Amino acid sequence: MSETADEVASSSETGGSRPLRQIEYDPQFQGPLNGLRVIDLSRVLAGNMISLQLADYGAEVIKVEPPDGGDPLRAWLVDGHSLSWKVYGRNKKSLTLNLRTDAAKEVLLDLVEASDIFIENYRPGTLEKMGLGPDVLMARNPELIVVRVSGFGQTGPYQELPGFGTLIEAMSGFAYRNGFPDREPVLPPIHMADMVTGLYGAMATLIAVRAREKGSCAGQIIDMSLLEPAFSILGPEAAWHQVTGRVRERVGSRSNTAAPRNVYKTRDGKWLAMSGSTQPLAARIFAAVGRADMIEDPKFATNQARLDHRAEIDEIIGGWIGDRDRDECLAVFREAGATVAPVNDIGDIMEDSHFREREILVEAPDEDLGYLPMHNVVPRLSGTPGGFTCPAPKLGEHNSEILQMLGYSASEVSELTKEGCL
Repeated sequence: MSETADEVASSSETGGSRPLRQIEYDPQFQGPLNGLRVIDLSRVLAGNMISLQLADYGAEVIKVEPPDGGDPLRAWLVDGHSLSWKVYGRNKKSLTLNLRTDAAKEVLLDLVEASDIFIENYRPGTLEKMGLGPDVLMARNPELIVVRVSGFGQTGPYQELPGFGTLIEAMSGFAYRNGFPDREPVLPPIHMADMVTGLYGAMATLIAVRAREKGSCAGQIIDMSLLEPAFSILGPEAAWHQVTGRVRERVGSRSNTAAPRNVYKTRDGKWLAMSGSTQPLAARIFAAVGRADMIEDPKFATNQARLDHRAEIDEIIGGWIGDRDRDECLAVFREAGATVAPVNDIGDIMEDSHFREREILVEAPDEDLGYLPMHNVVPRLSGTPGGFTCPAPKLGEHNSEILQMLGYSASEVSELTKEGCL
């Protein structure tokens, strides 16, 4: 039996139906990428996002970190806890190498010989100056896939500029389009450019793996900039500019392509988001607020007409919503089949039954905090799902394990440690 709109609203938005599932790390888990070994020499987010996707599906990811502090993510502390590292470092191993020493570089090259994928995000040219450019790496392992992450790419006039996500979000055109028309452009409050690049980068890596498996190509270099993924999510912006000769301006929470579309405040101080992007959806929204007549009115009868009269539409819909509490609004709109959703904060999400029932959030064991909520493995595969093998490692936790796997003796590992190479 399906739930009524009132039941959905009350169960989904007012409290979770069960606790978050507590997962346990399984060191024996073998996902579909088992057998792939990844060297992750990157720092902070984009590279870590690439290797996280691979690690979640069973690839062995070895984070190569400087011994004096490790990946800067470790230093992003909240109440003394490195929450970012705990999330993005999961399912990985940590090897410390002081790459200012020749002995450490030789260890890295030995590891390259035994690996499939190499991820780095130094400024273009830096790896070459270190004597570790792709030519050197691929001479040791011709089948190596080298993923080079940078702000603007390995070529072009901007290649040597610092490539932080904030700068990319500005230069890509995203920030200009984000915000309200009478105010300044708004940068995203999350690491959007890094996250999108991480997802593109993981896809590109697996494309290269597939090409190698088919014999189409042995090793290859992936030139992964932050700029291109961030620009790509703007969609047909360039085509629109070419055709119209104009620049699309900021419209707040409205849309340049469809109306009604906005966020509206309810009587109890909550917010609802709404999108009427097709004719039937617009008609349902108007009917739900008691104005079915609007779809016949020439001012609102077509999408273009509605775009031309967005302010009037917002006044009508906003007035109706403002006289009612959130749950009442949700029940009415959902009963009408209208496209509406609550604007959740993280507290709402933590209590939302859908997030709990689908296990979008899970709790992972944590030696500092007991259990720590984090996003589950994404996406879901029915036959070869991802999993959790280990928590984010301590700095250098796997030094001995990895070096001995490469054939170094315990005494050699000890000597490298004494020499400051590890």
